[in-house]
Amino acid sequence: MGNRLSKIYTRTGDDGTTGLGDGSRTPKDSARVEAYGTVDEANSAIGMVLAADAVPDDVRACLTEVQHDLFELGGELCIPGHAAVKDVFIERLENDLDGFNEGLPMLKEFILPGGGQAAAACHVARTITRRAERRVFTLSQTEDVRPEALRYLNRLSDLLFVVARVIARAESGQEVLWNRDRG
Repeated sequence: MGNRLSKIYTRTGDDGTTGLGDGSRTPKDSARVEAYGTVDEANSAIGMVLAADAVPDDVRACLTEVQHDLFELGGELCIPGHAAVKDVFIERLENDLDGFNEGLPMLKEFILPGGGQAAAACHVARTITRRAERRVFTLSQTEDVRPEALRYLNRLSDLLFVVARVIARAESGQEVLWNRDRG
């Protein structure tokens, strides 16, 4: 286990830089900090989903595992050259996605973000995850980023869409469907 923080503030970031996991310093608005910061934001949004009572146990177990994965991904992005995300993480997401999607009716309309508090929070987590994917892609244009990072975030946003559908049905029994012809 790494070093534990005994003091939360260090004052070293007062100049607009932050320390990376390898000890180097970088501007707080660098592409790398934007990438791992947005991954952290997605993880926090998933925490909001998990704080809801209406989340089914199998979804809760899945999303808890995802939170651990995202912590690993954040570490990978914070330490240039570090590898933490494994293909098995992505395979697990795909298996979970297939399993949750199997019990849902086929989509015939677009879904609006909603369906209950936890489902709406899951849609927020999904959109933050999409932003994290964009930020990691931006980073990959100038620095080395392992393809597993992008694949993981892409599958996770798909999983969160399906999980939001599952949660909406658990909360209210229905999803909010887009209807342009609503009178």
